Amino acid sequence: MQATESTGPRLWGDKRFHTWNYEMRRQFGTKVFKVMLDAGFTCPNRDGTIATGGCTFCSARGSGDFAGSRRDDLVTQFNKIRDLQHQKWPEAQYIGYFQAYTNTYAPVEELREYYEAILQQPGVVGLSIATRPDCLPDDVIDYLAELNERTYLWVEMGLQTVHERTSELINRAHDTACYLDAVAKLRARGIRVCAHIIYGLPQETHEMMLETGRQVAHMDVQGIKIHLLHLMRKTPMVKQYEAGLLQFLEKDEYVSLVVDTLELLPPDMIVHRLTGDAPRDLLIGPMWSLKKWEVLNAFDQELVRRDTWQGKKWTSA
Repeated sequence: MQATESTGPRLWGDKRFHTWNYEMRRQFGTKVFKVMLDAGFTCPNRDGTIATGGCTFCSARGSGDFAGSRRDDLVTQFNKIRDLQHQKWPEAQYIGYFQAYTNTYAPVEELREYYEAILQQPGVVGLSIATRPDCLPDDVIDYLAELNERTYLWVEMGLQTVHERTSELINRAHDTACYLDAVAKLRARGIRVCAHIIYGLPQETHEMMLETGRQVAHMDVQGIKIHLLHLMRKTPMVKQYEAGLLQFLEKDEYVSLVVDTLELLPPDMIVHRLTGDAPRDLLIGPMWSLKKWEVLNAFDQELVRRDTWQGKKWTSA
């Protein structure tokens, strides 16, 4: 059934899409921010278990460039990052975000030690765990289901694209069927899933990118993160860029793609983010992405310009 347009734009607070901030205030009655952690994991796509080299876009810190330092224990990391963010939001509560590398790639006993240490910290209301769909054996899912019964839990998984040709180019080392199977296993236990996708991957057209968003809209996932591709120094993708396989998206093109995608998403899907960050000293491009607030404002402006909102073109079929 197509969303109705007769009642005017749908709003989530002052936004035309279902923001993470809106959902956290609805759930907990206050600001909730993620405390980004590096628990010292690696990845089966790096250590040779599945492949080597990692995804070609992934930085040396396993996409945890703004997480705590693995030189510190997890509680020290948590306290340092919490205190920094508290300067902006002194009354906030926290979600421990296991961000860097693959955060279920260890025996359950080890995972339990890490996760429970963060859950014991004052003000923590939940966990968000970033992982790969091929790193969720049954005993890990059993433990995640246990956690889900006693805390607010998200499992975040990188889909990036639904196109297998692109998957091979970026060395994702799992197929989309593997992703869908992992989603089904998590959802069978009632665990919330956030899908990560990337716009701007090598040789993908506007329609290919939008098709990824369209398919995510019909997956049984409860959240989405849309990332702009950031090309960073010392990543394997630099060679692809030098070989002419990659062209950076322009700001207007990216904004249009994101708004096109928001229109297709179901209204109850939580948008965890619409763009990402990259360290200035590592970023090769696109350089316009460094002006993050300008980009975020551009999404709002485009939604107003079109008089559109999340779910305006959503259909359940």
